[in-house]
Amino acid sequence: MTKKKKPGDRRLSAQQLQIEVLRFLLAHPRKTFSPRQITEQIRVENNKDSAEHALRQLVEAGSVAEISENKFGVALDRLTVKDREPDVPAEKPAHSVPFESYRKQKFEKKPDGRKIIEGRVDMTRTGAAYIVSELMDTDVYVPPKYVNTALNGDIVRVMLFPAPPRRRPGQPARKPEGEIVEVVKRANEFFIGTIRTNRKYALVLPDNPNMPVDIYIPLEACGEARDGEKVVVRITDWQEGKGRVPMGKVTQVLGNVGGNNFEMQKILINQGFELTHSEEAEQEAARIPDVISEQEITRRRDFRDILTFTIDPEDAKDFDDALSIRELEDGNLEIGVHIADVTHYLKPDSTLDREAYQRSTSVYLVDRVCPMLPEKLSNNLCSLVPHQDRLTFSAVFEFTPKGKLLKRWFGKTVIHSAHRFAYEQAQTILENKTHDDLDTLPIFPQLDWAVKTLDRIAKVMRKERQKNGAIGFETDEVRFKLAPDGTPLEAYVKERKDAHLLIEDFMLLANKEVAIYMDNKGKDQQEVPFVYRIHDLPDMSKVADFARFAAELGHPLKVDTPKQIAQSFNSLMLAARKDDRLKLLEPLAIRTMAKAVYSTDNIGHYGLGFTHYSHFTSPIRRYSDVLAHRILERNLDGRTDRVDKNKLEEQCKHVSNQERKAADAERESIKYKQVEFLSNRVGEVFEGIISGIIERGFFVELPESKAEGLVDFRYLDDTYVVEEGNLRVTGKRYKRQFKMGDRVQVVVTAVDLQKRQIEMELAE
Repeated sequence: MTKKKKPGDRRLSAQQLQIEVLRFLLAHPRKTFSPRQITEQIRVENNKDSAEHALRQLVEAGSVAEISENKFGVALDRLTVKDREPDVPAEKPAHSVPFESYRKQKFEKKPDGRKIIEGRVDMTRTGAAYIVSELMDTDVYVPPKYVNTALNGDIVRVMLFPAPPRRRPGQPARKPEGEIVEVVKRANEFFIGTIRTNRKYALVLPDNPNMPVDIYIPLEACGEARDGEKVVVRITDWQEGKGRVPMGKVTQVLGNVGGNNFEMQKILINQGFELTHSEEAEQEAARIPDVISEQEITRRRDFRDILTFTIDPEDAKDFDDALSIRELEDGNLEIGVHIADVTHYLKPDSTLDREAYQRSTSVYLVDRVCPMLPEKLSNNLCSLVPHQDRLTFSAVFEFTPKGKLLKRWFGKTVIHSAHRFAYEQAQTILENKTHDDLDTLPIFPQLDWAVKTLDRIAKVMRKERQKNGAIGFETDEVRFKLAPDGTPLEAYVKERKDAHLLIEDFMLLANKEVAIYMDNKGKDQQEVPFVYRIHDLPDMSKVADFARFAAELGHPLKVDTPKQIAQSFNSLMLAARKDDRLKLLEPLAIRTMAKAVYSTDNIGHYGLGFTHYSHFTSPIRRYSDVLAHRILERNLDGRTDRVDKNKLEEQCKHVSNQERKAADAERESIKYKQVEFLSNRVGEVFEGIISGIIERGFFVELPESKAEGLVDFRYLDDTYVVEEGNLRVTGKRYKRQFKMGDRVQVVVTAVDLQKRQIEMELAE
């Protein structure tokens, strides 16, 4: 029996039908309907089979649930719309606790004895969460119904439930569980998604898989956005009630877009970084004078007549640091490490300062930079460009000709850079090669002497650092040559030469000496709080597991003490230069290490072999360095000034968290480009190294791009069993083995840009 067509019925495309079905169910959030009932209610010509197909697609997407057999309704756990129509305005907004109340993590107890801890949310696609806390040996599981508006990355307080019983005797205890009782600090308030509109309201369906709820948008907050377009939305409030819904406002319409630019923007937004600076911040920057006053210059130590230059990547646009060098009358060397004086322009509590703190770092993706500061500061006033006077904050050192450090001085300065080196250009001097652009410069003899002298002093410091236990990790950095539209034309591993190491060594020196100076300020009396860059000792159990793994690959390690670990890891780095198979151990070794973070409690930097270390040398792109500059300036010339340590520790935690998100964004952009690079090489054969083994198959890393693809066991001619430790697999029938580090020939069979996945098969 065919459905009788009614006046006004129309036939919809599959996508339009999904939208109408979802709109209808959202308008009746507490009811269920069959496909036939829905087609009759929304008055479409499409039959019930089409409606059922649309419903199944929505179920797969997570927006609709099959409540009972062939009866469908809103997926309440996803949309969090339960007890009221979504267009009813919230009676009272729910505000998170202000940042100033965020204190160090500690256990608290409810009157009934239950513990409350603070931690960071790691959200799953299902809406459940795991809470990562420094106070717990394992993550705390939070079921979806107890997440209570928390989102991925948020800092929250969790009340722990009584420990669950073991499932069976002999089985390990289950993860602790709890309920989020308070959101302390939001990690992100901006999201990219697809907007779906109806007559009363709109919903934004976020692209981020770790955002398990849709965002309700009043029609007046939609701006120019049209149904189905990609938008950036800012969460402004949460509705009260049992089913709390995030409410938002469209801040940017991206349209029906895709491709490189959209994907890069999405990476930034999903990690919580705004794409542009606010109009107020830009106007504030525009009002800063372009000319340095003579009065300001007279307050500073003048280095403009001393040979000064920068060494940076060829494509660099902002220059944080410069080096100066001159020979003193007694034959000693005065070497200046000059850092952009950002704090001269960035005033505390200004709009510029608040936004810089919120970002806390510039984000470096494959094809762009999302800067911490507006362009007028980052690329102009603060950038140490050649042939311009620039204000700097300097660490000036006196060395003997043999490289022994005698004196150090810190203070405000003014410089005039004579030349801008690219790394490759400086390297030609160190290798005694000719370079047309350099050889014709009148000051070439001075530059030649300066670069070679700095390199000699740097190598003395490097050798001393290695003797003191510094670990010389040099992980491969992938770079891409891009077409104008962002398409990757070539992938290669960045090579680190002496010119790179020279700069690094003097930046390490400045960072170390500033930290020593500030720590000594508090030795005789009360501590002077400061921002230290700390790196804890490695996890000995993880190192032991790694050592067993390395021994399986033929490289035994001694790892009984932290000193042995450093020595063994350095020997591994040297061996990896001769054996490419061992290179895959380097990133695994790094994973055994603690993460370097910012803290007011100085425990030293294990990886560098330093008892004191800070970040002072990159204030254009790191807010930690801005904090260090402000504190250091107030503690020079015999003065002592103490900031609130609790507040500074809060700022350290925030900056550390932002740095982690920026690193995640950078890795994600590289992964996208690796997959995109291979999307045009499907069917080609490559030689690679087995870099990981899982139950489903093994991963192969390609040396040129460092891209990893999965070879699925189902495409091989046998049933393979993964051995303990995931180091090798063996075929049941033919006994063929594949093990970590093996070289194999593979063919790229498929790529998925959206999922960032590469599929491979063995070439034979």
